[in-house]
Amino acid sequence: MNELLWYVSRGTGVVSMALMTVVLVLGMVTSGRRRPYGESATVVMALHRWLSLGTVVFLAAHVATAVAETYVSIDAISAIVPFTSGYETAWVGLGTIGVDILVAVMATSLLRHRLSERVWKRVHLLAYVLWPTAIVHGLMLGTANEPLLRGITVLCAAVGLGAVAWRLTSTHADRERRLAVAAQEWS
Repeated sequence: MNELLWYVSRGTGVVSMALMTVVLVLGMVTSGRRRPYGESATVVMALHRWLSLGTVVFLAAHVATAVAETYVSIDAISAIVPFTSGYETAWVGLGTIGVDILVAVMATSLLRHRLSERVWKRVHLLAYVLWPTAIVHGLMLGTANEPLLRGITVLCAAVGLGAVAWRLTSTHADRERRLAVAAQEWS
């Protein structure tokens, strides 16, 4: 067992989770009914994009060190094809699904100018599957014996769930006005 690789794998996994949570929240802010306008929108979108790239870098390091570390049996195929690992098949498989979804979201984002808005958006909505998949992967596999790591993952879950609740319940004044006008009787 190479302890350095083991700790780097766990550390990069937790950093990936934290970055992914921030990216999810920023994505909801930029797509919601109360999205910012002007310079603040530019800053939020830039943060969303750059932190997404950071997530990919840390996740790549997480996967590479998990495969390279020999304490558990995770091979390169298991990092691409879900549920093929000899170690904790279900939980590693969830992590693999998360990696595959992230690759699809990032690829379509890089090709966004060549895709229809509908295709890009449908693939991008998979982030709502990616994030909880990663949370469960982290809780069940990566943080079992470490209270600090488990606490960070639980905090990410709470922040992400709060953001999803905000996104689902937020309304816009224009929408409320349209509903009020639609409810009026015709004279």
